[in-house]
Amino acid sequence: MQIKHTLNIGILAHVDAGKTSLTERLLFDTGAIDRLGSVDAGDTQTDTGAIERQRGITVRSAVVSFTVGSTQVNLIDTPGHADFVAEVERVLGVLDGAVLVLSAVEGVQAHTRVLMRTLREMRLPVVLFVNKIDRRGARGDDLLDDIRRKLAPHIVPMTAVRDLGTPLARALPQALGTDPEFRTRVAETLAETDDALLARVVDGPFPSADELHTALADGTRTGRAHPVYCGSARTGEGIGALIDGMTGLLRPAPTDAAADPAGADPAGAAPPRGTVFAVERGTSGKKTAYLRLFSGTLAARQRVTLHRHGPDGTRLAYTGQITALHVVGRPANGSNGPGSARQLAAGDIGAFTGLAQVRVGDRLADPAGRDDGPRPPHFRAPSLRTLVRPRDAAPGAASRLHTALQRLAEQDPLIHACAEPDGTTSVLLYGEVQKEILAATLAHDYGIEAVFEPSRTVCLERPTGVAEAHEEMGRRAPSPSGFWATVGLRVEPAPRNAGVAFRYETELGALPHAFHTAIEETVHTTLRTGPHGWAVTDCTVTLTRSGFVGPVSTASDFRGLTPVVLGRALERAGTRVYEPCHAFDVDIPLDALPAVTSCLAALGADIGETAGGATSWLVKGVIPAGRVRSAELRLPGLTRGEALWWSRPCGDRPISPASPRTADGTPAR
Repeated sequence: MQIKHTLNIGILAHVDAGKTSLTERLLFDTGAIDRLGSVDAGDTQTDTGAIERQRGITVRSAVVSFTVGSTQVNLIDTPGHADFVAEVERVLGVLDGAVLVLSAVEGVQAHTRVLMRTLREMRLPVVLFVNKIDRRGARGDDLLDDIRRKLAPHIVPMTAVRDLGTPLARALPQALGTDPEFRTRVAETLAETDDALLARVVDGPFPSADELHTALADGTRTGRAHPVYCGSARTGEGIGALIDGMTGLLRPAPTDAAADPAGADPAGAAPPRGTVFAVERGTSGKKTAYLRLFSGTLAARQRVTLHRHGPDGTRLAYTGQITALHVVGRPANGSNGPGSARQLAAGDIGAFTGLAQVRVGDRLADPAGRDDGPRPPHFRAPSLRTLVRPRDAAPGAASRLHTALQRLAEQDPLIHACAEPDGTTSVLLYGEVQKEILAATLAHDYGIEAVFEPSRTVCLERPTGVAEAHEEMGRRAPSPSGFWATVGLRVEPAPRNAGVAFRYETELGALPHAFHTAIEETVHTTLRTGPHGWAVTDCTVTLTRSGFVGPVSTASDFRGLTPVVLGRALERAGTRVYEPCHAFDVDIPLDALPAVTSCLAALGADIGETAGGATSWLVKGVIPAGRVRSAELRLPGLTRGEALWWSRPCGDRPISPASPRTADGTPAR
């Protein structure tokens, strides 16, 4: 049957909820594979890396496909551990919808809440799947109440469970057309967010089964309602109903250029636009990139332009030719026409080779430079930094380690591997598990045994005032610093989250282009290390004076003088250090409130709200990012293991330059 729709679905869950097992079951039940893989056996379709197989966790996103009728479903299995949240967020930008998996035994866990909030912020349709109904201790109605209270208030249970918590557990689909009680429950739930439907429920005529199905699909796609399916990935119970829900309630992706009329060119054809969300290297070092196409078409031998933002915020672009391309989920049939395995259409995911510089997060734009397609999500920066060195001190070991880390940064650019003057390499991290995975990957894939120093919180600096500095050369003499150049710079604060902006007050063209480029690039490089040792952000740097003597002056003169002048301007303006913070919610037993609040206060938390008091306390506040791990480790002992902790980045707060902390909360300096 010809494929008419492509649906890109992410499978997300707290670690160990069973999402990789669910992916295997979906592939098996739809005939995409003929044997079920096992996480324990290490032979699943999506955990293909050796480290993933050894540890039984997903580290990198993987794409697999199956077909239901005329709909091709691309499943993207994502990491479940909180340390890999950036990998999850990166994938969300290429999805049409998501299946959020919960364990019927563990219920709503901390990272489940993080994922649900992220999905809602991205406005992605979400279907929930309660897994492990056949396990002892599985919960039923009280778990649905937890989902309403902690995840989504307007849920629609789509299956009834019999013999819950036993090997005989069954998930029975509920039908709108044949079950009047179910139809009434669905109508009442949907009416809570739909005034027109509410009027029909109250005043009549009562909506028909078809009308309710349409309303449920619309509510799911707009995020006003969330269908809940129950089942077991192990036994296959409830999987058929989940597949029907995925293909019937989540919005299929557009499959032609007409879906993007705003980006169409005058001839009516939309230019290709897409996002690279995964990169793999083969044993030979050859790169394969995975791209979701949002508009236009793409084929092998086509020249494309990819864009990215550098670590300092500068926009980079490069053009290359695709040497090979395969549409995920389409069998190779020799055809190059629309819908074939070698021509990518809007909504498809393709694997391509040929662009050696490609990295995760790169965005495809047409050669004219237009890039007004769907915007990627904002990725929070890692809040920890560590230094890595090879255990082996042999010549060239440090260089090999740095090269390996740079290759890993192609898969996760946010780790930002950077060579340090002492021969070590600094990398950015989200947590200690990510550090363990990096160490294991370096050892297994590159044969490098690496030593990681204790992680430190990544702080930043912002200017506190406005100041200028300049240095001029004479007519026949260099500047006091010994450079044949004149540079004047002004530093001033910019709004929060504005980043770094470079402007000119001098006349453009007064300097050769190479000298302008040298100044601007050096400004961004210099701001990576401010007066207190942290990167400077949220500031505007303006070139106020410039001069050169030809042919004596060179670009290196401007690269040498700019840091001197900028450093003086920063010292005069003054900077303040800020440490990243997390907003937290922690649900604790009634009798644990005094101990928990005292512990959090000792860790530097600002407690903003305490609510509840009937069955438990909900404490909210802000805590330094470097103290989050300490809080997570201490809370179980203070609450008999009953604390439910959830935190998310929420900006930063000023601190003394001497007080940045290591990952365990101790002073770093």
